[in-house]
Amino acid sequence: MSKLPRTVFRQLDGILLLDKPPGMSSNQALQRVRHLFRAEKAGHTGSLDPLATGLLPVCFGEATKLAGHLLGNAKSYEVVARLGVTTDTDDADGQVLRERPVPELDEERISAALQGFIGRIRQRPPIYSALKQGGEPLYAKARRGESIEVPEREVEVRSIELLEFSGTELRLRITCGSGTYIRSIVRDLGELLGCGAHVTALRRLWVEPFGEPRMATIDELRQLSEARGEQALDAVLLPIDAALVLWPRVGLDSLQALALGRGQAVQLGQGQTLAGEVNAVDGTGRSLGLAEVDGNGVLRAKRLFRWAAQGG
Repeated sequence: MSKLPRTVFRQLDGILLLDKPPGMSSNQALQRVRHLFRAEKAGHTGSLDPLATGLLPVCFGEATKLAGHLLGNAKSYEVVARLGVTTDTDDADGQVLRERPVPELDEERISAALQGFIGRIRQRPPIYSALKQGGEPLYAKARRGESIEVPEREVEVRSIELLEFSGTELRLRITCGSGTYIRSIVRDLGELLGCGAHVTALRRLWVEPFGEPRMATIDELRQLSEARGEQALDAVLLPIDAALVLWPRVGLDSLQALALGRGQAVQLGQGQTLAGEVNAVDGTGRSLGLAEVDGNGVLRAKRLFRWAAQGG
């Protein structure tokens, strides 16, 4: 049997707004598109559960330097919850732990219960999660049957909207901050309503700064590559600057850009009032990377792109 040709990877920079399919881990989806694009380096900006679909921003090349900075951004989801059944994973991929009758509920009572999950709240992540304990993911410990104590932590939920209620199913739209587990919200809501609940469908709608994303599926990307070639595939990618719109921009002249690229501190002009983390750009408007301005107007490099060493 002949072997498949080995992928020859290439230097590629940009951001793919991937519509992750169900039944695939985020890392599996990442590796699929990495090989499809033949990208040397790739990373994503926050895992989705295998059951989940929707936006998974994939960073290629120099964009991977921003992946960690984007992890903490706000996200929005639509979720379908089944009332009356709890599972060990808090979603439909798990084993049923308990079934209970669903009490008489109406939208007013459900909406009132949801108010307790909005704002800065404390929640306990699912035991089947990628959170690490002792250097190992919790799901690995759970699969071995180990007893796991998961501490509560504070997360931010900006809004929850009840979209639909059909007796045993709820459909919600949730906008939240980093580290929030939708499965935990559904699990805890079910307990508050006295019947338990688990997630049956989950879709991520957007992640800041990609508020109205034009997503592409793996199948669409594969078909595009086969029909029109790699150049058409590359045209789907967003430039790295698309991920930097949330940072204030600081413009540098050619000498300042060169100095920053060499790791030197740059004194900004007296009219400069910005402080904190910024997007440093050269005279053409191209981003050199992330830098930080101190209280004295001195700019220092934090995470620069490779072309910054050439002065832009």
